[in-house]
This record gives sequence, C-alpha cells and structure tokens, in this order.
Amino acid sequence: MKAVVIIIIRLLALTVLYFICFAAVSAALLPIPSEQPSPAEAGSILAALLTVSLVSTLVVAYVIVRSRWAGWKLMLAIFFVFYGVTTIMPQIETAFFVRGLPPGMLPRLFLSGAIIAALFSLLAVLILGKRKPDSPESSGHRLDMSTRRWIGKLSLIVITYLVLYFTFGYFIAWKNEAVRAYYGGSDPGSFLAQMRNVLRDTPLLLPFQVVRALMWTAIAVPVIRMMKGQWWEAALAVALLFAVVMTSPLLLPNPLMPQEVRMVHLLETATSNFLFGCLMVVILHGWHQPNVQSYKRSLCVPSR
Repeated sequence: MKAVVIIIIRLLALTVLYFICFAAVSAALLPIPSEQPSPAEAGSILAALLTVSLVSTLVVAYVIVRSRWAGWKLMLAIFFVFYGVTTIMPQIETAFFVRGLPPGMLPRLFLSGAIIAALFSLLAVLILGKRKPDSPESSGHRLDMSTRRWIGKLSLIVITYLVLYFTFGYFIAWKNEAVRAYYGGSDPGSFLAQMRNVLRDTPLLLPFQVVRALMWTAIAVPVIRMMKGQWWEAALAVALLFAVVMTSPLLLPNPLMPQEVRMVHLLETATSNFLFGCLMVVILHGWHQPNVQSYKRSLCVPSR
C-alpha cells in the first residue's frame, strides 16, 4: 500500500511540474493572444492543459518504470522520444500544410518543445527513481537484424503507415465538412478519387509521408529496445506515445485551428496512430517464439 501511495504522489508531482513547464515555456516563447480569454474560456484552457499534463505524464511514466535503462541513457532516450512525438512529428506537418503562420512562429514552436521535453525528461527520470537500473542491463538487444531484413520490415512499415494515414484521413477527417472548409477542399465522392486529387494537387505529400513513416520508426526503436517484458508491452508503449502523447495537445485551444477541426483531427490521429504503433512493433519485433537453445539451457537439457 505504501508503494502505491508513493507512486501516486510522484505521478501527481510530475503532472504539476509538466503543467508548470508547459505553461511557463509557452508563455515565454510563444505569442500571447491579443484578446484575453473570458473566465469560462480560461477555465476550459486550464482543464485541457491539466488533462494533457496528466495523460502525457502517465504514458511517459509507464515507459520509464518499465524501462531496462536508467540514468542519463534513459533521460536522453525519453527526451528523443518525447520531443519527437510532441514537437517534431506534428510541427513538420504544420510546416507542410499551414501557410499562414505568424513570422518566427515555427522556430519558436520547435524551441519551446525542445525546452519542455528536456526539462520533463530530466525530472521524470529523477522523480520516478530511475537514476540506476533496477537490475543488471541485459546484454541482448531486440531488433538485431540483418540489413536485408531491416529494409524489408521498413518497407512494410511505410506501406502500413500510408494506408492508415490516407484511409483514416479520408474517412474520418475529410468526410467532415468543417475540415474541408478549413483546408479549402471538397469531397470527390470516393477514396480513390480523393487519392487521385492528392497526387495531382499535392504530389509531395506522398514522399513526405514516407519520410514521416521512417521518422516514426526511428522514434519507436529506442522504446522497443528499452522496454522490459513481452513484445506487447513495447507495442502498448509505442501505441500510447503515438496516440496519446502526440495527439493530446489538440485538446488545447489553438488560434490557428477551430475547435471542431481539432476534435476531428484528434479522433483521426489518435485512432490511426494507436493502430500504427501496435502494427509497427508487430512488424519489427513480433511475438517471437523463445529460442530453443535458451529454453534447453533453462531446463539444463544438453543440446545435441
């Protein structure tokens, strides 16, 4: 019981610290709206930021607690993963799609995200007591594969991501009238017709998403390597990072995107990213059967 109380206190403390880091860094580096929010709007912003802080903390804490790594190695890994999912991946799409950003806004978004990720990663590892590993780190590593196997698996991951991205994007996001109005487009009536329009009007979108699929994989690799337990724990960790930590900031009011559009994108990306995270780990790691020789050694059965 005492251990449960301690972990709850640590999680609450980390949630508050994330809230403070996010609010302070954003206020210092990002433009302040000219119009002050009403008390009701301020309450909604506060509730949304608390929600983002809590869910992000819970997911990252799960990864840290179940990690085989510790100390600076874990801090750097969490920074890389957290900065990747909260800033790099969403903001490169912002740079690709949004043309009306205020001058200097995009660099400030990347800088503020880096500072928040650095502070939060350091505090999370320290507060959750992962200065040193719980047990000697295993010498074996997941994802030890030949170059040929890596190429094959990465190709399958790219195809999986493209299928999920465009199907969820069309059937969940583009079917919404508010989303089409926001981006100034129309529904051609079918998925194949929409894909023809995409390839004709934005030919760079397909190679751009291929690069993003590989970037998602690079973010997932350290998580898969560090996680204890079976393959499904790594799959759950990656899926939650992609679906919850990446998309939860859409709960926050955004002067560049109306609320209805944000909520549709939240549903679209949370569902597709969760599925993609699970499938990526299955493709990369899977539910491999135990090595026969290792199993024999554990039973003290001599190999022939």
